Parts: sequence; structure tokens; C-alpha cells
Amino acid sequence: MKEQKKFGVISLGCDKNRVDSEKCIAVLQSAGYKLTNDVREAQIVVMNTCAFLQSAREESVETVIETAGYKSENLEKIVVTGCLPQKYAAEVFPALTEGDVFLGINDYDLLPSALKTAYETGERVNLVGKGADTFRFARTLTTAPYLAYLKIADGCYNHCTYCLIPKIRGKYRSYPMEKLLEEAKELGEVKELVLVAQDTTRYGEDLYGENRFPQLIRALSKLENIGSIRLLYCYPDAFSDALIKEIKTNEKVIKYADIPLQHSENRILKLMNRRGTREEYLALIKKLKKEIPGVALRSTFISGFPSETEEEYEAMKAFLKEAELFNCGFFAYSREPDTAAAKMPGQVHYKTKERRVRGLYETQRQISQKLLSAFIGKKIRVLCEGIDYDKQQFAGRAYFSAPEIDGKVYFNAPEAEEGKEYEVIIEKAVAPDLYGATENYRA
Repeated sequence: MKEQKKFGVISLGCDKNRVDSEKCIAVLQSAGYKLTNDVREAQIVVMNTCAFLQSAREESVETVIETAGYKSENLEKIVVTGCLPQKYAAEVFPALTEGDVFLGINDYDLLPSALKTAYETGERVNLVGKGADTFRFARTLTTAPYLAYLKIADGCYNHCTYCLIPKIRGKYRSYPMEKLLEEAKELGEVKELVLVAQDTTRYGEDLYGENRFPQLIRALSKLENIGSIRLLYCYPDAFSDALIKEIKTNEKVIKYADIPLQHSENRILKLMNRRGTREEYLALIKKLKKEIPGVALRSTFISGFPSETEEEYEAMKAFLKEAELFNCGFFAYSREPDTAAAKMPGQVHYKTKERRVRGLYETQRQISQKLLSAFIGKKIRVLCEGIDYDKQQFAGRAYFSAPEIDGKVYFNAPEAEEGKEYEVIIEKAVAPDLYGATENYRA
């Protein structure tokens, strides 16, 4: 009988990468390989890398090198796949000799044959760009049983001047709606389905000649195995009235939206090649809050973009105070080679960038504290995600928190089960988190 080799997967980067990793797992399992969650037991490790920022590229390389240390034990082959080889195969294949097989973002179907070649010849294998850009719905979930991500498109055509994604992932490509529905059905019972893409709000424009994001949401919500739907990466310029209506009226859609704004000041937005202005962003936020009462809005911002002045930084803080977004992430501009922004004059010193990011986080902390404090004394529904042993409390999320990126709700209860919802009376707010207890615990 042929040996059933064990493999492990290390997925770096974003939740979109996670979906790709889950499809890699399914490919190898269908070829007869056995998944292990302990890479020390694995004979093969598949490394799904990120290359979005210099720090991500460094982490990817370092993780490959560290993992190679297990070759003195059970490990036989390391597969390096994802964004890093897709963009930098010419550099990393000859240099990163710890990797045995190199594949790009569309080469996952070649995993079994590439491994076969590597084993039979003893040679390193580079098949980056040799695969077909085909849609696969077969996946093995790596998330908690009640949670799943659905990647509805790949690539991007926004061409923001600081971003490498179009040069890594290519142009925007929506996946056919019928294929996405099939994939969602195959996920089994999912309490929370999170829709992701580089830009979810453009879904369908390339494939159908019109925007079909609201239609996709509606079709997914009709599936009996899907409990609720959360929307991430909704770009502001394509946030249509039809989408607002779908969020407002569809009971399965969580009243939450992640809207990447990246900056507030018009001059910087123009330099970033972002569509929209400060005035348009504020108008959209105001409209969403009016049309969808209680909606929780999240965004991300970049500080220290080339030529950003102290006045523009202060204006961004003022924008945050006016917008009153629920959650925000802030990043220091990263000068990435092969981007237009890397060549711009007026590069900001890293210490200045770090200081500004800290200031933005503090501004947002005060805003989040105000918004969260309004829940004190109120009862809210919380999805339990397990116990935090450091805090000796159960931990979960309310509707205004996305997985892994937003705050938690910590609560006491006689007992609680992961994946189930509980009514929690809020007692304290310490941004970005809330604290409380169930009624039966308080009694």
C-alpha cells in the first residue's frame, strides 16, 4: 500500500489567503494526502505566503527558513505558494533554497503533480504561473465550525498608488454566482458567513457587465445553511443605494460594513489614486447611519503617505471625530518597490509615521469608548467563541465586531458553549472591548 504522507499548512496574510489555503488542503486530501495540524508531524508543509508589504515578505521568508528546521525530523518537502512566489519567483526560487516546490496563486491544482515530481527527481520544482485560473469550490475549513469566509472575487483594478495587489493578483475577476452558491452550500451549517474580496462592492461588473453584489447577497441569504452574512472591504465609491437597501432590509445581513477609506484629505486621496473625497466619504457615512439605524462602520487609514503634512494628519483626526466610526485600523505608509508612491517626493520619516499612527489610534480609542459606553446597562446578543483563560471569562463577538480584527465581549455565565449566542448585560466598556454577564449569572 502506498504511504499516505501527512501534510500541514501555514497560511500567512489575509482572510482571502485563508480561503486559498483551505482549497489547497482539499486538493491534497483528494490526492490521498492526510492533513495534520501539527507541522512537526508533517512530511510536507504548504506555506501560503503574503507579499503585500515588506514586513509580510520578510515574515514569509523567515517562516520558510524556520520551518526548514523540521527537516531534521519528519519534514521532507516545503511547498512555497501564494503571493510571494507569484510576484517574486525570479528572486526567491534561486535564493530560498529551503523551499522544494514553488507555486503561484493560480497553481493550486498542480500541487499533487509538483510534489510527485519533487519526490521522484529529488530536484526543486518551480511551476509558478503554469496553472489555470480556474474556480474551485472544494474546501476544508480551518475556521471554527460556526464561521466561514467566502471569497467572491480575486484581483483588483483600483490601482491605488501604494498597493502591489494588481501586480500580484492581476485584474479584478468576479467568480460566477452559481459557483459561489454551490461553494456556500458545501460549507455546511455556518452561523456567520463573511464575504471577502479585494473590493467586494464591485462584484459582477467584469463578469456580467453590471454590479450584482446586492443580488449575490440576496441569493446567499436564501440558503438554509447560512445563518448570517457579514460584509468586508466595501469600497466607498461603489457603495450603491441598492447595497444600502439590501443591508437595511435583509434580516440575515449583519448591520456592519468595513469601508476602506485610507485617508480623509483630498490632496492625499488624489495622490493615492483613491476615488472619492472627504466630503463624499462623510456624506456616505451620514447616509448609512440614517438609513441603517445602529449600523457599525469600520475602516482603515494610512498615515505618513508621501508629502503628508502635519496639518493633513491633524485633519484626519478631525475627520475621525466627525465620522464616529465604530472600529478603525491604522497603518504607517510602507514604501513598496514597483509602486507609483515609492517614487513620490516627500517621503515621511518612519518615526513621524509611527507617531502619527499612535495619535490616530488614541483618537479612535476615545471615539470607540464613547460608542461602546452607550451599551452599558443594555442587553446584547453575543456569539461565544470560547473562554479566555487569562481573563477567566467567556469571550465572544457582537454584531459590531468582525472576526480577529475588532474588539471582544468578555462575559461571565454559569456555562457557555462555543458557537452559540447569549444575551449579555453589559457592565463595563474599555475600548475596544465590552464586559458583562448573562442574566442567570447575575441572579
